[in-house]
Amino acid sequence: MIRRILLLLTISTFLTSCLTYYEKNIQLQNMIAAGNFDSADKLLQNDKKGSEGKNRMLYFCNRGVVSFMNGEYEQSIDYFNQADYYVEDYKSNLGNEALALITNPGIKPYRPEDFESVMVHYYKALNFIYLNNYEGALVECRRVDILLQQFNEKYKKGKNKYTRDAFAHTLMGLVYEASGNTNDAFIAYRNALEIYEEDYLPMFGVQPPQQLKEDLLRTAYELGFGTELHFYEDKFGMKYEPNEDENGYLIFFWMNGFGPVKAEWSINFVNTGYNDGWITLTNDEYGLSFPIYIGKYSDEQKNSFKNLSVLRVAFPKYVERKPLFHNAHISANGETYPLELSENINAIAFQCLQDRMLREIGAGIARLAAKKAMEAAVRSENENLGAVLSIINAATEQADTRNWQALPYSISYCRVPLSEGTHQVSLKTSGQMQNEVPFTFNIQKGKTTFFAFHNLESERIGY
Repeated sequence: MIRRILLLLTISTFLTSCLTYYEKNIQLQNMIAAGNFDSADKLLQNDKKGSEGKNRMLYFCNRGVVSFMNGEYEQSIDYFNQADYYVEDYKSNLGNEALALITNPGIKPYRPEDFESVMVHYYKALNFIYLNNYEGALVECRRVDILLQQFNEKYKKGKNKYTRDAFAHTLMGLVYEASGNTNDAFIAYRNALEIYEEDYLPMFGVQPPQQLKEDLLRTAYELGFGTELHFYEDKFGMKYEPNEDENGYLIFFWMNGFGPVKAEWSINFVNTGYNDGWITLTNDEYGLSFPIYIGKYSDEQKNSFKNLSVLRVAFPKYVERKPLFHNAHISANGETYPLELSENINAIAFQCLQDRMLREIGAGIARLAAKKAMEAAVRSENENLGAVLSIINAATEQADTRNWQALPYSISYCRVPLSEGTHQVSLKTSGQMQNEVPFTFNIQKGKTTFFAFHNLESERIGY
């Protein structure tokens, strides 16, 4: 039995590479970053195991993004529905759980970060908007709140700080207003303002967009909410001036750069001694202390734990991919409209990983304990095999560096009032370089046109 376990571990060691998920999938990432979405689609099509393998959630997310960028909105929704299925119906495979416990978590089917699950609904909402299915888009916006609430309820310890999404409420308000539901739009804008002020500003440094304030004032005025209008005018230091022109609107979403990728780091824990069936592993640098009960183990296993001095446990970390563009605005009819930051996906990613670090460390300690217990059992039968297992355990102690890498670094937006007819509009970006991209929009009076554009330029990263 022990030899069979060793054989399994040896095979898994050879199958496990020190390369990160980013490095393993660099061809796909380069195609997406270059805007070569047809080639990216073909590459994904040729991935015969992608839809069934352990990275299937990421596979369907990438297919969803590529289809969206190719203008295949219904197909994109289908792919994101598949990704959403693995978020909603994630079930642990006991075999994978057991193998992960004695190797590393990368052997299991990928379980997305909370914000990645949220972004599935963002892309689905955009697809529905492009298909003029506003009700479908609103369903996706509402699901964000439900999803974040469900996630946080399951965390008994170390709850996340990212529990509400301001941009989802902003998007909800924009879609409500475009569909003629001004009352629900006002409520959504008001909720978005609260989350920006209470959550996004202190955690991510994201101010409530000026456009959100203007939309809140306008909808309050249109609904005849005089008290609310005066309250927010005083709060914002603004005076609402009604515009009697019956224009249409362009809502422009600017997705900038790419979010972070995961790499690996490790923590060394010191065994501070055995006491009444417990050992305590500590790391003074990070102020961490984890007691482990070993009283249930055999004498050989207890001795193995008692003799431990320094232990290394591997964890994931994020590496930022800074965008080349820092600011942008829309130019139309001689006027400029700044694109205001509304969702800092990079900052949310770092916060989500930080929030779950204690849970991640606890899982890493449990994995280490299982490895050491098995190592002690093997040593009791054969010292040489025990030494081999010790080497294998060290080799397989790796972090799970998988993540959804096609996500933007950030999302900004603006509202542009335009008269009925055809308009030439430019996106002007600045930062490490400057760029201008022209667009043509056909605007209808009293209607809202939505458009999303993704600038794919980001700095190259190194580990």
